[in-house]
Amino acid sequence: MAATSAAMTQSAIVKICGLSSPETLLAAIESGADMAGFVFFEKSPRHIDFETARTLGLLAQDRISKVALAVDADDAALQDIIEALAPDYLQLHGIETPARVAEVKARFGLPVIKAAGVATPADVEAARAYEGVADVILFDAKPAPNAAVPGGAGVAFDWSLLRGVAAKHWMLSGGLTPENVAEAMRLTGARAVDVSSGVERERGVKDAAKIAGFLAAARLS
Repeated sequence: MAATSAAMTQSAIVKICGLSSPETLLAAIESGADMAGFVFFEKSPRHIDFETARTLGLLAQDRISKVALAVDADDAALQDIIEALAPDYLQLHGIETPARVAEVKARFGLPVIKAAGVATPADVEAARAYEGVADVILFDAKPAPNAAVPGGAGVAFDWSLLRGVAAKHWMLSGGLTPENVAEAMRLTGARAVDVSSGVERERGVKDAAKIAGFLAAARLS
């Protein structure tokens, strides 16, 4: 793997999420990203099918860690995703409980990133339930109750809520861009960041120059 949960304590771990083409995957690799996220959720504009996953998975193999993002997927769906992508991580981005996270880890033997939506201090505290279960907690902006997708909306939350967060391995996401990622890392102390819409030229379409700019800004933090 290009990155592991243990590496979350090192400097500036960067994940580019929602990659869907060889060109943008190569842009992430060439810019020095540590993790490439691939979305398996049909309501998302970044959703990829299994044929695309196989192509991108082979291109990424041994060059960057592959993260498969799923939303409240059952075991059969996760098995199909794993067979197509051969991911290094599973990212659970729905309302999966700590018990469900533990089940997924036990069944598939892969490290799990668990997304936790944040809008209030209580949300940060609630995420503590995943400590010791998820390998990485990803703090993201909490979606609106009627949102069609649980992330990737380009919305930031109050980063000051994460000051002094106790979770050992965690990532910051939600509304990050090449212009604000350095400030977000400074305010929160994050040493791992995840971006999707902030490096797009249009919804669901990544921009190579923005990916490079994001990596440069994060690594200078």
